[in-house]
Parts: sequence; C-alpha cells; structure tokens
Amino acid sequence: MAPVPIFISFDYDHDLDCKNLLVGQARNPDSPFEIADFSVKTSSAGWKADARRRIRRTKQVIVICGEHTHTATGVNEEIRIARSENRPYFLLNGRPNGTVRKPTAAQQSDKIYKWSWDNLKNLIAGSR
Repeated sequence: MAPVPIFISFDYDHDLDCKNLLVGQARNPDSPFEIADFSVKTSSAGWKADARRRIRRTKQVIVICGEHTHTATGVNEEIRIARSENRPYFLLNGRPNGTVRKPTAAQQSDKIYKWSWDNLKNLIAGSR
C-alpha cells in the first residue's frame, strides 16, 4: 500500500526538534506515511492560503503538541483549515517527559496520543 501523505503541524518556535524526529520516522522502510508538507515559520500576507494548499495535498494532519502549542497561532489555524478541508488530524505528544498543551482550536474530545511507532501506524491506518 502506498504511504499516506501527511502534513505536520507544529510550533516552529518550540518543537522543531519534534518535527525533525517525525520526518526521520517517515523514512523508515515500513513507514505507512510520508511527509508531504509541514508548517512554515515565515509569516506573510498569504500564509493561510499557502497552508490551505499544503493541507489539501495531504490525506491527514499530525499535530505535534508541546508545552506552548496552545499559543501557536499557526498550529491553531492549521487545525481549523484541516477541519474545513475534511482532513482528519490527530494530536501527538511531542514531550512525553514534560508538559504538553492542546492547541486551542482542538476539539474538547480530541485526545493527545502517546508518540510510539505502533500508535503512529494505527492512527494513520485510520485515514486509509
């Protein structure tokens, strides 16, 4: 089966290391996903339209949650865009040994999942 194209939403100022780890996992030979695109740090007049185009090219959005995710404007907007484009998303705990916060745009029912290889495979399989 072809890998699922994923968009990674993350707090660029605080969780870039987590994004890089997820990109590395996508390179595993048995990875069920490939990174199609991810959040961009550069703010511009058209950044929301750019994010929408990027999210449309994917099948699912992974939102990496860290300590400051609730204040990350871009992450919150990307979740809103994902919902408006009918792209499933899930929240991933990027800081298992620290405090993580849900993005304010997340639904109250959205769970933050433990970051493990098995969880990633299962969560992504739900989008197929």
